[in-house]
Amino acid sequence: MNFPAEFLRTLLATLRDVTPIVGLIVGFQLFVLRQPIPNLKRLLLGGVYVALGLVLFLLGLEKALFPLGRMMADQLSAPSFLYGQDVVPAAAAWTDYGWIYLFAAMIGFACAVAEPTLIAVAYKAHEASGGTISEWGLRLAAAAGVALGVSLGALRIVTGVPLALYLLAGYLIIAALTAVAPKNIIPLAYDSGYVTISTVTVPIVTALGLGLASAVPGRDPALDGFGLIAFACLLPVITVLGYAQIGHWSANRKRKKMLKKESGNAV
Repeated sequence: MNFPAEFLRTLLATLRDVTPIVGLIVGFQLFVLRQPIPNLKRLLLGGVYVALGLVLFLLGLEKALFPLGRMMADQLSAPSFLYGQDVVPAAAAWTDYGWIYLFAAMIGFACAVAEPTLIAVAYKAHEASGGTISEWGLRLAAAAGVALGVSLGALRIVTGVPLALYLLAGYLIIAALTAVAPKNIIPLAYDSGYVTISTVTVPIVTALGLGLASAVPGRDPALDGFGLIAFACLLPVITVLGYAQIGHWSANRKRKKMLKKESGNAV
């Protein structure tokens, strides 16, 4: 690997992509707001850090995270691992890929718990609610949804069931839960579902889907390899809404018990 050449190529591509954003912000600041740019030196230094961080992140995706997800999918779905032979039996079934489903659930959960965007949303939700929304409870509920979603997406790739059927069923469940969930948790549940898919989760999950679709006989990576991200976005909304509903039910039950106890003492 020629690291200096790779680094320079990625740096130039990153600067090309970031330049329109910088130009838009600077243009609005100078020509629309007609204000000087505050803390210019600090902003320039921060911009250098951002550019270098993006370059290193993109190189890490290409050299580590994408190959890691693809490698695990290839190894866990290899006939030599599943059946102890180099040829897939004619009677192979979706139940033979149990290790794939388990790995997909575990890697989805681990990635979501470590996702910086979810951590930020959970922290702000805890802060804005005055502590009534548990930061770790929200993170674990969303991570459980990602785990279920990635595992279910892996099952879809193995079985070849159309993606639209899963998504339709998922959004029907979301609509039903939204109708009965506490109103103050609904926007947070939708945000928590979609922020789980970011810098940590997307590369590994995408590589896992493409690797699995390449390894499973009869699957086309271009048609079946994608879709795991949709599952990983959809299921956390369901689990967070369910978590909020259980918490609301538990709080109401405790309140009723306290009122009943107080009324008994009063008598």
